[in-house]
Amino acid sequence: MSGTTHDGGVTVGGRPSPDEGLSARELAAKYGLSVSGARPGLIAYVRRLWGRRHFILAFSQAKLTAQYSEAKLGQLWQVATPLLNALVYYFIFGLLLKASRGLPPGTYIPFLVTGVFVFTFTQNSVMAGVRAISGNLGLVRALHFPRASLPISFSLQQLQQLLFSMIVLFAVAVGSGSYPGLSWLLIVPALVLQFLFNTGLALILARMGARTPDLAQLMPFILRTWMYMSGVMFSIHTVLAGRPEWVVRVLQVNPAAVYMDLMRFALIKNYGAANLPPHIWAFALFWAVAVFAGGFVYFWKAEERYGRG
Repeated sequence: MSGTTHDGGVTVGGRPSPDEGLSARELAAKYGLSVSGARPGLIAYVRRLWGRRHFILAFSQAKLTAQYSEAKLGQLWQVATPLLNALVYYFIFGLLLKASRGLPPGTYIPFLVTGVFVFTFTQNSVMAGVRAISGNLGLVRALHFPRASLPISFSLQQLQQLLFSMIVLFAVAVGSGSYPGLSWLLIVPALVLQFLFNTGLALILARMGARTPDLAQLMPFILRTWMYMSGVMFSIHTVLAGRPEWVVRVLQVNPAAVYMDLMRFALIKNYGAANLPPHIWAFALFWAVAVFAGGFVYFWKAEERYGRG
């Protein structure tokens, strides 16, 4: 028989309960209770993410479908937008500023289009990552799931969009005389490494954007500066010839330039190894692993704070 003592303690059979006098924290520890929404360990977190893999894929596909649902041309804008940008850049940089100098004849158009498509992949992943948490607070507050699912899903959405656009990129390359060969197989590892890099960057910016939503307004200016420094419209080692060697090397090994160069080398027939900085695959692997691993841990450390406040 149990009851309650005059001071609020619980009795069992007339005797004080063995739990009497324990604090709430001690009681929770004794019975294996944990704080709702508490951050799990890193390995457990990875397992939870893997368990949500079907949700991540379905969410990315739904976002991709809905992105242009109200436009008459629909998903054709996935291709039309970077192509229109490439056309503008060709007029300004290719015709007016002669940025094609130093490149083999007939390669500037595929060089430019490849650069625009590849940089757009990173740019869109970054912008989607900034808003991954702050733009989905209703979902974050209503449901319990690993929050990293959102930035990863948005990066996957941008990868699917790029793969759709690759049809046009292949057509531009073939139209310029670069036909499929063994070098085209390098597209796969280059895209995998860039996807890992983009996802890590999206995770970093998702945490930063969750705390500072105004970051989304600043990012277009940062990305535009990054684009001009990465050789999207010109060959870095040609245009900067005569500048200090360290300046050229720093710009060539920045991740956006690295992944563009790898894709250009794979796709464009006359874009030889002489246009690539030394050890480019090592840099591509380093950026992918370092940014993805660092971004994942950085995001995970704030898991319990997303959606609060």
